[in-house]
Amino acid sequence: MGSSSIRIIGIDPGLRNLGWGVVDCEGTRLSFVACGTIHSDAKMSLADRLRQLHEGLAGVIHAHQPHEAAVEETFVNRDPQSALKLGQARGVAMVVPALAGLPVAEYAANLVKKTVVGAGHADKTQIAMMIKVLLPKAEAKSADAADALALAITHAQHRGARERLARLGG
Repeated sequence: MGSSSIRIIGIDPGLRNLGWGVVDCEGTRLSFVACGTIHSDAKMSLADRLRQLHEGLAGVIHAHQPHEAAVEETFVNRDPQSALKLGQARGVAMVVPALAGLPVAEYAANLVKKTVVGAGHADKTQIAMMIKVLLPKAEAKSADAADALALAITHAQHRGARERLARLGG
């Protein structure tokens, strides 16, 4: 990673599967670093599942040392119980990078789809296909990991030149 490069982690929150993807951004050039999925054990208590996600994500951040994080905003779910659980997983997805000192940006799913695919209502297959085009070396083995890479790409595109200059200067 060059000195003018910014490393971004994208995080796709989920209680069962939390996707993560790391890219390096140098100017307009993006490079794949790593991606994967952190799983929680459905047989465990909610608190223990959230701990599993926290520990897994903290390990990923420690291993890859990103500079910035991007997290998907939660859409409204019809099932209030599911929405609450997703919200708690999203809390983990936001607090872990914040505890590591990273700025955390949030992006709506439609903006991510529009940025990566060109259409705000793209499906997971289209996102995965575009990830392979934009990051040829990426090996996203799950839709969650592909979505996380899409978040990282979106952040790279929308983070702004002023933020980049401030970060490089300080």
